[in-house]
Formats: sequence, C-alpha cells, structure tokens
Amino acid sequence: MIYIQSVERQKSIKKHILMATLDFSKPLYVLAPLAGFTDLPFRSVVKKFGVDLTVSEMISSNALVHNSKKTHRMLEKSPIENPYAIQIAGSDINVIKRAVEILNQREDITTIDLNCGCPAPKIVNNLQGSSLLTDLPQMAKVIETIKKYSNKEYTSVKFRLGFNEKNHKEIARLCEESGADYIAVHGRTRAGKYKASVDYDALAEVKQAVSIPVLANGDIDSPAKVKWVLEHTGANGVMIGRATVGKPWIFKQIREGMEEPTSELIKEVVLEHYDQMISHYDKFGAIMFRKNLHSYSKAGYKGASVFRNEVNNIEDPKEMREAIAAFFSQSFLH
Repeated sequence: MIYIQSVERQKSIKKHILMATLDFSKPLYVLAPLAGFTDLPFRSVVKKFGVDLTVSEMISSNALVHNSKKTHRMLEKSPIENPYAIQIAGSDINVIKRAVEILNQREDITTIDLNCGCPAPKIVNNLQGSSLLTDLPQMAKVIETIKKYSNKEYTSVKFRLGFNEKNHKEIARLCEESGADYIAVHGRTRAGKYKASVDYDALAEVKQAVSIPVLANGDIDSPAKVKWVLEHTGANGVMIGRATVGKPWIFKQIREGMEEPTSELIKEVVLEHYDQMISHYDKFGAIMFRKNLHSYSKAGYKGASVFRNEVNNIEDPKEMREAIAAFFSQSFLH
C-alpha cells in the first residue's frame, strides 16, 4: 500500500514537472503589476516582446467578492497571455477564500499572487498591500488560505523588504512556510515608497534565506541592469514595472540584445496599443491613453511637449488616432 502511494506520488510529481508552466531553470522575465497601466491592452502589447509572465493589475478581493463589474472586467486576459497571474489584495480570510473560489472558476489563470507591497495609503489603511507586513501571523493565514483553496498551479507573494524597518528574511521564510511557490521582492520598505535606493544586497539575502524561486524587483530599467541584478542577487528572474511604460519593447532588448527601437517600430506599437485601448474601453479609451502617450513621446521627438498638450484636449477617438499617426510618423531628433 505504501509502495503504491509512493508510485502514485512520483507520478503526480512527474506530471506536475512536465506540466509546469514557469521554467525557473533559466532567468524568468515578468511584467510587474502597475495600477492604471498594466491593463489588458498594455499587457497584450508587452507580451509580443517576449515577456514570460504577465500579471493583472492589483485586484481588490472585496470588490471581486461583491461582484464589481469593473473589477471582474480587470480579470480579463488576452488569448496570448499564457502563463498569466492574477494579483489580489486583502486580509480578511473569509473574503480571500471567496475570492479564490471565484478565480477557481477560470481555467486561464496560472498563478494567484498576493499583494503585500502596495504602499498607497488607501490600501495600507485597510490592512492590505504592504500593511500586511505589520501583521505577519495574519499574512501567513492569508497565504495559507490561498494555497489551500486555489486550484491554480502556483501561489505567489509580492512583498517589500519590510514596513518601516527591514525584516525581509523573516518575511521570505514565512512566505515559503505558508505555501508560496515563488516570491517577488521589491527592494524597498514601505517607508521607502518609490524614492529610496533599492537594496539589492537585501534581495541577495532573501535568495539565500529560502529554497523557493525569487524574482527581483525595483529600478530595473535596462538589459545591463538586468544582467547585474541577476548576478548580484542570484535571483531566478526579474520583475519589471515602471521601466516598461513607454518602452514595452524592453523585454526584447533584454532577451535578444535588440538595439533601440526605430521610429517606425514605435509608431506601429503605439497605434496597436491605442487600437487595443479603443477595442477594450470604447471611446473612453482615447482619454485613458493620454498618460501612455506622455510616456511614448519621450523617446526623442520634436515638439513632444506641444503634442502632449494637444492630446490632453482631444476626446474623439478618430481625431486622437490621426494625431498619434501624424506625430509618430516623424523621425527622432537624435
């Protein structure tokens, strides 16, 4: 009987290895979740440049459970997004359980990720995001709940080095002991917001403290920086967020050593991104796309500030597309 159970367990492990969606044997390149930016249109553009894993914007477990239409829409993914992770925020065990059960109904999710890093006051004040780092026993319960009830391949956690002070090794071990299959670590405390220097030494210490895969996150903005961070920290991969805004091709540069994009490629990418926005959000997508245009136009174009002022006053989708096509048809200044 014991032998039969052992054989069955070996078959199960072998099956899991064969089916494993994420390959941690080589550096994994992941798009970080960014509220207001990494929606379906943006992720679908980035995916074409070779990112291994895309992650949804942070989803409120409360809003998900209370059937917010806007929140449920945020779960949607592009057909090319595989593997795909949904990131949730919350600390109420019953709400987390119900949120997981809702996500279990979808077959297109690879990972359920718990946000323990968001520094925004409105999130922190509700014992969500990085404030979970102030209550590690509760954080452990939340991770255990996700792991217990999820039918997804992976459970992961994204966290900062600590809330006010660094206790990154303790947090990392807690994640592993609570059932996380891998972790993504932002190299700042909550107090450091996005301005403090990233502590890559601490990220290296996290990697040494646990046996599960670790993704390094924080101020990683170039192929050279990726190479250095991987060597310095020993991490299994990198998670890149803000550096992709206005530069979704960064993953192709990292993987293939692609040179800086041509003006023709940028125009093609911007128009595709815009068309995806209109398809997903209808005419409101034109207004929402303004912030993306502000970033794309920083690539080195003549009259960029005038263009940004112009698009801030355009609401009609057709007029917006014409303005985009005209502006990005020019060559770079340099």
